[in-house]
Amino acid sequence: MKKQKLILHGKFQSIMNLTRQLDKSPKKFGTDKLLSHSEIHLIEIIGDNDGLSVTDIGKYMGITKGAVSQGLKRLEAKGFSFKKADPENLSRSIVMLTAKGFTAFWAHKHWHETMDGGFLKYMEELKPGEISVIIHFLEKVEGFLKRRVQSRE
Repeated sequence: MKKQKLILHGKFQSIMNLTRQLDKSPKKFGTDKLLSHSEIHLIEIIGDNDGLSVTDIGKYMGITKGAVSQGLKRLEAKGFSFKKADPENLSRSIVMLTAKGFTAFWAHKHWHETMDGGFLKYMEELKPGEISVIIHFLEKVEGFLKRRVQSRE
């Protein structure tokens, strides 16, 4: 059991390190502009979900509206997204992708299809009980990381 805990701790540390490395290595995703890890995932959420507002995106990602707005400003400045008035509620804006935004969106989808190495297939084959254990574990990791971030303040 002790050996398994050491392996688990090592894997966790490795994942954290790899995540930091990914965050630091922007990619162009078929466009002329570099996109950070957070920017391409913001594009992914917008591309996968029609009619989202800044508030909707924040709720979906679990981040503040301010953080979403900052990310969208960067994407708009690079020509990947824009906002338009919601025809059903004129006090609300909907976030949309430009043609360049869709190019990056589809290039990112293709990247996942070729780079995931069967990860999506593995996830689809999990039993409900296995998924529950993984979700519980990830919730614990998320809570740990949130406390770490908040302790810096």
